[in-house]
Amino acid sequence: MASAITGATSAISTAPSYGGSNNQLSQAIQTIWSKEILFQAMPILRYEQFAVKKTELGVQPGLTVNFMRYDNLGAASQLTEGVRMTTNALTASQFSITVAEQGFAVAVSELLLNASFDDIMASASRLLGRNMATYLDVSARDTLLLAPSTTYGTLTGAYKYGTVPPSGAISPLSPYDIGTRNTAGRAGLTGTYLFGLDAVKDAVETLSTANIPRLGETYVCFCDPHQARNLRDNPEWVEVTKYAGPGNFMLGEIGRLFDTVFIETTQVKQYSNGAATPSTVHAATMIGDNAFGHAIALPVELRDGGVLDFGREHALAWYSIWGFGLITPNSVVVIETN
Repeated sequence: MASAITGATSAISTAPSYGGSNNQLSQAIQTIWSKEILFQAMPILRYEQFAVKKTELGVQPGLTVNFMRYDNLGAASQLTEGVRMTTNALTASQFSITVAEQGFAVAVSELLLNASFDDIMASASRLLGRNMATYLDVSARDTLLLAPSTTYGTLTGAYKYGTVPPSGAISPLSPYDIGTRNTAGRAGLTGTYLFGLDAVKDAVETLSTANIPRLGETYVCFCDPHQARNLRDNPEWVEVTKYAGPGNFMLGEIGRLFDTVFIETTQVKQYSNGAATPSTVHAATMIGDNAFGHAIALPVELRDGGVLDFGREHALAWYSIWGFGLITPNSVVVIETN
C-alpha cells in the first residue's frame, strides 16, 4: 500500500461518496459552531452591514417578506389665522423580497477525524464561515449593481501629485480634475479612466440631486483596492485614523472624501470593457439610506448531517433562508472605472 504521507494513494477521504438515502435523518443545530461561523464571517462582510434587515418568524405566501416604503410628504405652506390646517394623507407602497434556501456542505470520514492531528470539524466550521460570508456579500453586491444609475471614471494622466505634469496640463496638483469624462459607456473605459475626484463628485451629485438621505452624516462607497489606491493620491483624502477613534468606524472603512465614507473590499465586481484591447473595469457602488434590503426568514445556522453510514461519515453545512432586493433604486450609483 502506498504511503498516505506522499499523497500517491490515500485511504482517507475528505469527501466520502456514500450511497443510499439519508432523507429520514434529522439535522441537529450546533449552537457553538453557529456562533463560530458568524464570528469567522465578520471580517469579510462589507456590503451586507448597510442593508435594511427584516427578520420574519414566518413568510407570506410565495416566500416573500414585505417592506414598507413611504413616499416623501408634499411642500408645506404658510398658515392663515382662523383657517384650519388642511390634512394630507400619508402615501406608501409595499416592497417585497423573495427569500430562498441558501447553504453549502462538506463531509469527512470517521477515519480522517481519528487519524488527523488537526481538529477537522473546527477547521471546517471556519472555512464554512468564510464561504457563507463571501456568498452573502457577493449576493448583496449583485443586488446593488441592479441599480439603473451609472457614472464613469475620468481620463487621467499617468503621473501623480507633486510631479511634473505632461505638456498642456493645467496643474501639477490636480491630475484628476483636468481629465476628460468618458461618454462612451463601459466600452470607452480604455485603461486610463481612473477612480478620482470627478467620479466621486458625479456620484455624490447624482444622489444629492435625487434628495437621497445619507447614512448618518455621509454617503457610503464600496471600492476596490485598486480604486482606493488612486483616491489615496489625492491631497484632500482623509485617512480613517485621522477622524475615527479605535473601534469607532465601520467594517472595512479606510477614509472619506467629499462627505463620503469609503469601504474597501475585494468583492467589487470586475468586467471587461469589451474593446479590441480589453481593459479591466471595476464597478464601485455609492449608496444612500434605505438602498437595499436583506430579508431573513431563518438566520444562518451551522448544522451537522446526523448519523450517516453508522457514524463513518460526518457532514457539516451552513444553512439559511434569506433574500436581497433593491428598496430605493435611486439610492444607488454604480461607478465604473479602470
